Amino acid sequence: MSELITYLVIGSGSIAKRHIANLKQLFGPARVGCVSASGRALQAEEVGEGTVCFVSLQEALQSKPRFAIVASPAPWHIEHAVQLLQQHIPVLIEKPLADCLERLNGVRDLFDRQSSMIDVAYNLRYMTSASAFKALLEEGRVGEVRSISVDVGQYLPDWRPDSDYRNNVSARRALGGGVLLELSHELDYLGWLFGDFETAYCVARTSGALEVDVEDTVDALLVRKDGLVANVHMDFLQRAPVRTCKVVGQEGSLIWDILNNRILLHSGREEQSVLFDDPSYDRNNMYLDQLRHFGQVAQGSERPAVGIVDALRTLQLIQAMKRSASIGQVVTIGDLQA
Repeated sequence: MSELITYLVIGSGSIAKRHIANLKQLFGPARVGCVSASGRALQAEEVGEGTVCFVSLQEALQSKPRFAIVASPAPWHIEHAVQLLQQHIPVLIEKPLADCLERLNGVRDLFDRQSSMIDVAYNLRYMTSASAFKALLEEGRVGEVRSISVDVGQYLPDWRPDSDYRNNVSARRALGGGVLLELSHELDYLGWLFGDFETAYCVARTSGALEVDVEDTVDALLVRKDGLVANVHMDFLQRAPVRTCKVVGQEGSLIWDILNNRILLHSGREEQSVLFDDPSYDRNNMYLDQLRHFGQVAQGSERPAVGIVDALRTLQLIQAMKRSASIGQVVTIGDLQA
């Protein structure tokens, strides 16, 4: 009897548990293993029945996994990915790629050499309304784009009400928390939809309302080389969750309502139409589609959806926004390099 294929997840938080369940659903009866990001001993009940709990990453590597998912806190993403890539194991890295560009010092060449087997998990790109929104922009539905407005926010204590939010990754600087890293899906899709931005001016604040040591509010202006401006607001404070991208064009305005999986077109003062509407969409399908795609990446039959170049571009933008907030000045994004 042939030995079961192993899939590995590093980390045991909420996103790691989602990946474990989805791996079992998509790739069963394969063996799904998990190792703690911090090196602590895992209990079977923490990560689901039938999950193999490895005592260390070294032990997990001996199982020769078909591919691995790095779902550890962002400061450890590169360290864990390096150990996998050195063994030529394809890696899906949870977003963001890292908490800072400096994490890639000394290992960038490895990532470049192994780029065909590295994908970064910006799963929002797999949402049905995301591809529809991109198609509408590419066909020029609202004509020349004049401005972009992004608004994303949700009250942090409501994210995972069964746990103390102050202990979660999102709330702790040492674990890569804060809105810029946690909500970087928005920064990824801006690059995906509109290309590179040249400069960033950012104000990042810690309101004091949440008892956290990370920024809980960000407002930024991103300017493309041709002068197109994106206004970006991100926070952990809004009691009524919001997640929208509004594109003002010459012929009208498109609004991508991500929470409701809907796209609206405003073509006049009293003219509004719904171009896409799928409110019953199961959001876990984004993660399933992402895993299906990465399974093909691992086999060499597909290219990464969010490769190392895209992921570094987003991390570079995050770092430029942080630097701008710290010095109170406009920062040229391309001046920051890994």
